[in-house]
Amino acid sequence: MDNDMTIRILLVDDHPLVRDGLRARLEAVPHFEVVAEAGSAAEALEAARVHAPGLVLMDINMRGTNGIEATAAFQQRFPDIAVLILSMHDKQEYVSQAMAAGASGYVLKDAPGKDIVVAIDTVTSGGIYYSAALARQLVHAPSQEELTTREQEVLRHIANGESNKQIARELDLSVRTVETHRLNIKRKLGIEGQAELIKFAVQHARNL
Repeated sequence: MDNDMTIRILLVDDHPLVRDGLRARLEAVPHFEVVAEAGSAAEALEAARVHAPGLVLMDINMRGTNGIEATAAFQQRFPDIAVLILSMHDKQEYVSQAMAAGASGYVLKDAPGKDIVVAIDTVTSGGIYYSAALARQLVHAPSQEELTTREQEVLRHIANGESNKQIARELDLSVRTVETHRLNIKRKLGIEGQAELIKFAVQHARNL
């Protein structure tokens, strides 16, 4: 992210005190500008229409339409606006639902302030971001969609910037097998492009 570019942010949380705290924290960052606040999904959609933010910082727990449903509405009406979930919920089901709805990232409310800054810069640059604890859950989740040990190894090598051919040589695999592992990793993590996969691997290599 070029820090000369101002990121226009819409805060969505139904607690005014929470919004006040977030605004103060975010406006301390020179290239962030909070252009609007909203306490509900309906208010958020209208604020997005009027103020054209580059990013929506969205809570999940809201009266009426929740943040996940609101994220899906944003994806449909404003697909160019990135949505970053900021929530106290650390369960994998919430993360999975949010990402399936179109969120570009998920940060826990108890995360360090610098994590929110990094998350906003990352998702507005086209990447994805998870808080470290959530990334560990996604990588090691006890479900049929968890990454296998081999897929975790491949992801570590991707984080090191290695090509499929280099990874194949290091792990004594065929290039086609490495390509298959890449496809499976992207599917399980809900990642589409190679650039997003590389960004995820680099950001979360310490959790692998």
